[in-house]
Amino acid sequence: MARQTRSRKLAYNTISSLIFEITTIVCGLILPRLILLYYGSNVNGLINSISQFLGIISFLDLGVGAVVQTSFYKPLAEKDSVGYSKIYKSSHKFFKKVGLILLIYVIVLSFIYPFFTNGEMEWDFVVTLLLVISISYFAQYFFGVTDSLLISADQRGYVQYNIKTITLIINTIACIIAIKLNAPIQVVKLTTSVIFLARPVIYHFYVKKHYDIQKMVQYDVEPIKQKYNGIAQHVSSVILDNTDIIVLTIFSNLIFVSIYSVYCLVINGVRSLMNSLSSGIGSLLGELIAKKETRKLNFIYNMFEWINHNMVIVIFGCCATLIVPFIKIYTSNISDTNYIQPIFALLMTLAMSCSMLRRPYLALITAAGHFKETQLAFIISAIINIILSIVLVIFYGLIGVAIGTLVAMVFQTVWLAIYSSKKIIHKNIVQFFKYIFIDIILFVGGYFAVKWINISCTNYFSWIGLAFIHFAIWLGIVLLGNIIFNFKLCKQFFMELKLRFLKNR
Repeated sequence: MARQTRSRKLAYNTISSLIFEITTIVCGLILPRLILLYYGSNVNGLINSISQFLGIISFLDLGVGAVVQTSFYKPLAEKDSVGYSKIYKSSHKFFKKVGLILLIYVIVLSFIYPFFTNGEMEWDFVVTLLLVISISYFAQYFFGVTDSLLISADQRGYVQYNIKTITLIINTIACIIAIKLNAPIQVVKLTTSVIFLARPVIYHFYVKKHYDIQKMVQYDVEPIKQKYNGIAQHVSSVILDNTDIIVLTIFSNLIFVSIYSVYCLVINGVRSLMNSLSSGIGSLLGELIAKKETRKLNFIYNMFEWINHNMVIVIFGCCATLIVPFIKIYTSNISDTNYIQPIFALLMTLAMSCSMLRRPYLALITAAGHFKETQLAFIISAIINIILSIVLVIFYGLIGVAIGTLVAMVFQTVWLAIYSSKKIIHKNIVQFFKYIFIDIILFVGGYFAVKWINISCTNYFSWIGLAFIHFAIWLGIVLLGNIIFNFKLCKQFFMELKLRFLKNR
């Protein structure tokens, strides 16, 4: 019965996450193009720059969010309402303080941020836009974080995904109407903030209804073990996600920020779509570790690692060869800057590929709660990214920040793979390097295999046709590579699928 419940939750999480990510990609492409057309590249760059500067406040999370979710696994598995109530209360107190600090940060930022734009925008225009965008951040830290973490830890991420999907669709429709009515960009972003305020409110009522949170519970000992041991992991993640745009804002200009953000719309959309296909795996690994089901843990982890490597090659291989043709179509009729940057596109795709390759190792480390033990890897990768990005952006602009991100991602991925193999899953690290060797062969082979295709893309329909051809080639190369290099794993995977199919008939 427990196994059926796990499988059902994993299926719900995967499907709802996939729907949400597809919706995010579609809506995420519609609004930025309208902003580019109606307000220009400078405003688009300003919006993305402000969002990244506000994103820095998540430094104050100090990695507690990931540790809180990990702490919820055991009491939820044991149905210990007192246990998870203590964690809930401690977490809520912490994030309320973060919300208050955010308020101070926004006030300070409203005075100093306009200087970073080098006079490209009027001071009052910049400040009002910053204040409007910050509203949804307040709601998140005052109300939503702890409820969200509890729901995810209980493998009910589908609840959040469904709520996010609905509010995202409503927001997109409302913003399109506002833009078409020539409303100021501040009104457009205020619309988004107000609609997204509904999310944490709904999460809170869901938790109140489905969990026995004992508000009067007291504790003498901190219920969240290793509360601040996730700092390095978290800070590194924030730096890797935010450094590039901040560096471009300070050391370059808003036009480069706009170009960077347009490419990241596509690359991050692909990343999110891929993440949705494994939604719930982290929570499942956490439950298996908490219950010490070692055999099942090893099987699921090994399959996840193998499938993940193959998915990265197929999906990001397609991204590497299709992103520039897509950007040409997406930015047609936008003439205030050149958005065609093939070298930058390839480097950023490779960087994100490395980020996705680390998923099984990061998920296992997080599920096992090994935050303190792995903090050095995150600290070093953050330093690498900051130093290289600042130095190289001066000489190479966009390409410079992409190189900084790529090098940092490569280092972190290799380090995490070695650690998780040796310290948690107790697996021979040679297997990881074998995967990497195969990945390189398949990626290089696939990249040059599709280069001979010379089909002109003038609209989205012709691009979709080209995408099908590229996908078929990449998939064929990966399948052939697995038959040659990983035949045993292929056989094991398809036998498992067959057994599950026969069992469910």
